Amino acid sequence: MFFFFLEPILIYNWLLILAATIPAIFLMVKVYQSDRLEPESPYLLWTMVKGGFWAAVVAGAIEWLGNAVLVNFVSQKADLYNVIMYFVIVGYAEEGGKYFFLKRRSWNNPEFNCQYDGVVYAVFVALGFALWENISYVLYYGFSTALVRAVTAIPGHACFGVFMGVFYGLARGCSYLGKNFRAKLCRILAVVVPAAIHGAYDYIASSRDASWQWVFVAFIAVLFLISFILVDRMSKNDKYFQVARRKYRY
Repeated sequence: MFFFFLEPILIYNWLLILAATIPAIFLMVKVYQSDRLEPESPYLLWTMVKGGFWAAVVAGAIEWLGNAVLVNFVSQKADLYNVIMYFVIVGYAEEGGKYFFLKRRSWNNPEFNCQYDGVVYAVFVALGFALWENISYVLYYGFSTALVRAVTAIPGHACFGVFMGVFYGLARGCSYLGKNFRAKLCRILAVVVPAAIHGAYDYIASSRDASWQWVFVAFIAVLFLISFILVDRMSKNDKYFQVARRKYRY
C-alpha cells in the first residue's frame, strides 16, 4: 500500500527532472553540432558538465556567505543591496566558479586546439551549472518553474557561457602565440563580461516594478540575438591555434 502512494510521487518527480534537464541538453546538442572543425570527445564534454555541477555548489555556498555578510551592512529593501548582491556577489560567484572549473579542466587539454572550442567548453560548463540549479529549483517549486526557466534562466546561462567562451578561446589563441598580456586580458574579460551581464540579468529580473518586465523581455531578446550571432560567426570562422615560431641562431 505504501508503494501504491509512493509511485505517483516518484513519477511526478521524474517528470520534473526531465522538464528541468531537456532544455539544457537540447542547447548542449546545438552547440556541439556547431563545432565544425574537430568535435570534442564525449568524455571531455562530460568533464565540463561536471565542472558546472561543482561550480553551482561552490557558488551557492559563496552566495549564502556573501548575503549573510551583506545584510549586516545594507538593508535588503535598499536598491544598493540588489546592486551589490547581483552585480558583485552572484555575478562573480557564479561566473567566477564556472571559469575556475573551465580553465582547470580544459586549458592544458590537447583537445583544446581550436578557437571555437573555448565556446563549446564554456557553454557546457554553464549548462552543467544551469542543469544542477534548475533541477533544484524545479523539485522545490514545481513544473511551472521548469517552464519559465526553460525559456529564461537556462538559455541565459548558455548566453553567459558564450561570452565567456569567446574570450576564453581568444585567450588560448593568444597564449599559443606567446602574447601573454593579451591572453591575460582576455582571461579577465572571460569573467568580467559574463559577470556583468549576469548581474544585469538578475537585477532586472528582480525588479518589482511592472514596467521593468518589458525591459527584461527586451534584455533577453537582445542577449539571445547577440549570443546567436557570436556562436554562428565563431563557428564559421573557427581555426586551429597557431603555435608561435621560435627563432634559432645557427
